Amino acid sequence: MHLISLSGLLSRAPFTTPSVVLATALALVVLALPSPLPAQEKDDKKAASAKETQGEKPAPVRVDAVRSEPLHQTVPVIGRLVARQTGPVAARISGPVREIRVDVGDRVEADAIIAVLVKDSLERKLELRKARVAEAVAAIKTVRAQAALLSQELKRLEKLRKSAAFSQARLDDKRQELVMAQSAIAEAKAALMSTQAESKLAKIDLYDADIRAPYAGAVTQRHTEAGAFVSAGGAVVTLIGDKNLEIEADVPSRRIAGLVPGTPVTFRFDTPHIFDAVVRAVVPEENALTHTRRVRFIPRFSAPRAGLAANQSVTLSLPAGPPRDVVTVHKDAILNLKGKTMAFVAESGTASIRPLNLGEAVGGRFEVLGGIAPGTLVIVRGNERLRPGQKISYDGDGAAR
Repeated sequence: MHLISLSGLLSRAPFTTPSVVLATALALVVLALPSPLPAQEKDDKKAASAKETQGEKPAPVRVDAVRSEPLHQTVPVIGRLVARQTGPVAARISGPVREIRVDVGDRVEADAIIAVLVKDSLERKLELRKARVAEAVAAIKTVRAQAALLSQELKRLEKLRKSAAFSQARLDDKRQELVMAQSAIAEAKAALMSTQAESKLAKIDLYDADIRAPYAGAVTQRHTEAGAFVSAGGAVVTLIGDKNLEIEADVPSRRIAGLVPGTPVTFRFDTPHIFDAVVRAVVPEENALTHTRRVRFIPRFSAPRAGLAANQSVTLSLPAGPPRDVVTVHKDAILNLKGKTMAFVAESGTASIRPLNLGEAVGGRFEVLGGIAPGTLVIVRGNERLRPGQKISYDGDGAAR
């Protein structure tokens, strides 16, 4: 609005009297004052808004109940397959190697011959021990015959006790000779046992000249060749029992509480297929650098599985902690308002807002540490534009309508 100056108005007026000038000045002052209409318009808008709120339609929403449930949260841990039986197969006796019957990569069954030592001297030693056993047996027969002869002579002398030809000294000598013969029998028996033991040792050495696999597995390394000399305890081949594999994993110490022997877990290889396993043992030794402990698991395959190898990587799904019940809220109910975690709650057909204290994520939900109780209905759809106190509507099952 353009204001006309007082002097210009007076100069154009046909009649310039004092009363006219005063009236004109007052009119201009009134025009220059602020208009009271905007404030009145604000009040009218507030009143209209209040009436509109009272008559507005309830906002359709979807709700979900806060619930208490067992916590089945898992964490992934990388593990590896390990063989329960692996290591070098050693020679039990010393001797030159005649032949090696296996090569690297060959699979052998338990008690299969993998190498043979030269047996010539061992066979001769066994024959010698057998001859000494026969000699000891013959010696026993001899001393027993001598003892029988002395026993007969002693009986004859005892029958001549009332005769004039009886000699007490001779009777006593025969008795002593019989005792010595019986002692010789015991000595011969001991010699026989000794030679029999030596014969058995010779048989064992001859048997051990064939170096056998102590368990079924695959040969991973050869340590000697034909013609070489091996000492007792020397490695011949390295064998790994790949038919009896376990899983070993370095588990963080804070996760150990949920792993006790017999606890079921799942694992997978580099494929999506899931397999079952159980905890066999927790090794009571902690790595001070990584704060982890070794845990052994027994895999449960529904059928024998081929193609497994020691140190093959697996991914285990382990429980995050011991089983416990937690109060959870749906993730879609969570709102971040001015840096605070909030959620709208359905109460008596209206939406009220509550602050929340959340814990760990549990699947598609969050653990509630405080601020809301189990059974409370929280709004999970349509909560983005809600206002505290706004009317809402939802089905009995929580579906928006």
